[in-house]
Amino acid sequence: MYWLIVGDVHESTDMFARIPGVAGAEALILSGDMTNRGGPAQVDRVIAAAQKANPRVLAQVGNMDEPEVTGHLAAKGVNIHRQALPLAPGLALMGVGYSTTTPFGTPSEASEEDMAAWLAETHAKAKALAADPRSGGNGLILAVIHNAPHGTGLDRLPNGMNVGSRAVREFLEAAQPAVCVCGHIHEGRGEENLGRTHVLNPGLLSEGGFVRVDFEDGRLTARLGRV
Repeated sequence: MYWLIVGDVHESTDMFARIPGVAGAEALILSGDMTNRGGPAQVDRVIAAAQKANPRVLAQVGNMDEPEVTGHLAAKGVNIHRQALPLAPGLALMGVGYSTTTPFGTPSEASEEDMAAWLAETHAKAKALAADPRSGGNGLILAVIHNAPHGTGLDRLPNGMNVGSRAVREFLEAAQPAVCVCGHIHEGRGEENLGRTHVLNPGLLSEGGFVRVDFEDGRLTARLGRV
């Protein structure tokens, strides 16, 4: 089974149907920034377009989406921000949206302290869901976190500055989920490892970026793709 994850949609809805294998995925997951400072009406258009490509859509708020989007997604039954969901026996999904503070005053920003708290509480939920006696009680976690971790190639601007979240970096180093898909920094498309965690940033959807996550024989793997 496999899932497809895109980040930084920014209303580029024509790209969903072009993602290879989109119709057969267990779900199409939108990791944040569905809109450009948009609210529920704009989000509805994005979700509707995504559901035409695959009716099984999950999504969370990014810093460029209005805060009320979280409640709206929850009412539609598709929210993953600060939520954990079972994906398969021994595998759970956790989602944390928003971003830490930016110079641009975007709609949905949080402090590093709040981000750290959200990550910890959501990870605890996912860890409980992933626990599987068949794997010795410890399952695998797929983390979908909008904010990229600090000090990696995934949060680096063209001028060389690293602008990701320290809370996200510290969480990944401590919790070690199997796979983390992030976004937020459009120029940070790429992948690297933080300990045992494979971290991927697909970049802008308008440039064709996506991540495919496969779960087979108890192994979780992920790879970058481009339309």
